[in-house]
Amino acid sequence: MVINKCRVCGSDFFKEPLLEYKNMPAVAQYFPDKTFLENDKGIDLEICQCSGCGLIQLNNEPVSYYKEVIRASGISEEMKKFRIKQFQDFLEKYNLKNKKIIEIGCGGGEYLSVMNQLNINSYGLEYSEELVEKCIKIGLKVYKGFIENDDDKIRDNPFDGFFILNYLEHLPKINSTLRGIYNNLTDNAIGLIEVPNFDMILSKNLFSEFTRDHLFYFTKESLKRTLELNGYEVLNCEVIWHDYIISAVVKKRDEISLKHFYEKQEKIKKEIKEYIKGFGSKKVAVWGAGHQALAIMSMTEINKDIKYVIDSAEFKQNKYTPATHIPIVSPETLGYDPVEAIIIIAGSYSDEVASIIKEKYSNKINIAILRDFGLEAIK
Repeated sequence: MVINKCRVCGSDFFKEPLLEYKNMPAVAQYFPDKTFLENDKGIDLEICQCSGCGLIQLNNEPVSYYKEVIRASGISEEMKKFRIKQFQDFLEKYNLKNKKIIEIGCGGGEYLSVMNQLNINSYGLEYSEELVEKCIKIGLKVYKGFIENDDDKIRDNPFDGFFILNYLEHLPKINSTLRGIYNNLTDNAIGLIEVPNFDMILSKNLFSEFTRDHLFYFTKESLKRTLELNGYEVLNCEVIWHDYIISAVVKKRDEISLKHFYEKQEKIKKEIKEYIKGFGSKKVAVWGAGHQALAIMSMTEINKDIKYVIDSAEFKQNKYTPATHIPIVSPETLGYDPVEAIIIIAGSYSDEVASIIKEKYSNKINIAILRDFGLEAIK
């Protein structure tokens, strides 16, 4: 089935594919023997770009084995030395020693074995039953499974850290997988995510790099966008390993806490109530019918104590404040229906309004301005 929308953001692809290749290998990991040559057929590949987020991707279905991690050549000694140094730095920098870390898509345990040498509590998740058994035989803690949905659970969760190395680009439901991992992590968990570097493919005109096995072709920017859309803060994103790999360190994004807003609200409410009490009900006005003033009047529940709201905008005058239903009047009302005090809630215009009241109406009116820090009486 050919798709025509981005697998990450859901936007349409540009109308025409960027590239079209005919009679390409249908798979890159399995090779037909003489018996199956007649059944082996090439496929057409179309390389498309999302018109929304810009991500490059194939429009075909994934290979049948996309859930499995197949590292045919294992890892070289050079790569092993590189990974040991990389993993050590990662663990130390983000304080992950003695924490629980899982590799998503661990294959035969090639990288997990390296991580395991660093004396941490490491786990692996792999779909291939054969590879899981192989990992267990060499003493690795690996579970059979695959994160396909947001609510999929990994045994022994939650984890303090995770890593995914050259696996993400294979997965068709990339958002669900990333969200599913997110939901198996502790708060502030750290991850290491690596994908092939499409920026290098572009710069070196590597036209033969396209394979059905890889659905996505990430640049640094498109990888960061994808991760951020799925709940991760990107702490670092760099090109490594002879420019072949984009390596991103991410942090599980926390839900921001706004409880201190309630504390500020109660403080302002108390200060305004105390100020009004000094003059009595219906002897105080508010100057300002902007959105902040309307919110303050509603949140502090002072509508029964305020005589009227003053605003210089004519379209607001002779109307009422939404929700609190206080009459809105023109500044001229102060001349024939005065009040003893005015609370100014006019943002950056507040000091200017205070000057206008003193100069044009009366310097005997008590004035208070609602500042960022609280209510300030003006002398």
